[in-house]
Amino acid sequence: MSKHFFGDTTVLLGRSLRHITRSPDTIITTAIMPIAMMLMFVYVFGGAIRTGSDSSYVNYMLPGILLITVASGIAYTAYRLFMDMKGGIFERFQSMPTARSSVLWAHVLTSLVANLISLVVVTLVALLMGFRSGAGVSAWLAVAGILILFTLALTWIAVIPGLSAKTMEGASAFSYPLIFLPFLSSAFVPTATMPGPVRFFAENQPVTSIVNAIRALFTGTPVGTDIWIALAWCVGILVVAYAFAMRTYRRKIS
Repeated sequence: MSKHFFGDTTVLLGRSLRHITRSPDTIITTAIMPIAMMLMFVYVFGGAIRTGSDSSYVNYMLPGILLITVASGIAYTAYRLFMDMKGGIFERFQSMPTARSSVLWAHVLTSLVANLISLVVVTLVALLMGFRSGAGVSAWLAVAGILILFTLALTWIAVIPGLSAKTMEGASAFSYPLIFLPFLSSAFVPTATMPGPVRFFAENQPVTSIVNAIRALFTGTPVGTDIWIALAWCVGILVVAYAFAMRTYRRKIS
């Protein structure tokens, strides 16, 4: 059964990736908004923002920009799922001897690949803007691991509206709060500068611990407990989102 599942997922993943390669504007569009934000914050607002660090502002804000890149990218996952649902693709695959969950996993893995490409593009632009990191190979691998977990967690969240939305706009609109969440975190300014209630929320939401962990890995400073809190958030969101997504999927195909 597992061999059947992996084989079907591989075939369907190839189908989804071919759609991506035929319309690379998806990846380009996903990367444009974070890059525009990065340009604006660094060259327009950066001189007025005090982070308490001697490094350049692009170094400080890049972790938050990377999370925004993922949050904007998963909207396309929900959109593609919605279009497959409305186009009868799921019903067609159900009539074939394919593993049921392989359809969802193909979409999820396609999202992971597309988002990783967007993250590389954004990082390259940040390098051109002056981003520098003293991180070693192990630190870069740790950053990649956190971003992969974060992408998988948000992608499984995207599966839920992709399966259950009534309109195309509704399928992708869920990502707007996720894109906004880094602005209420330590992504762009230290939480110590925020008013009391906002600071409390910022310091206790998942994005802050993820941003702090990635920033510490980039700069080579002690990560402390942030990395474990970040991993706990990512894994917790992933497990809960996966459970709800699979429940929604079973209800749709039953």
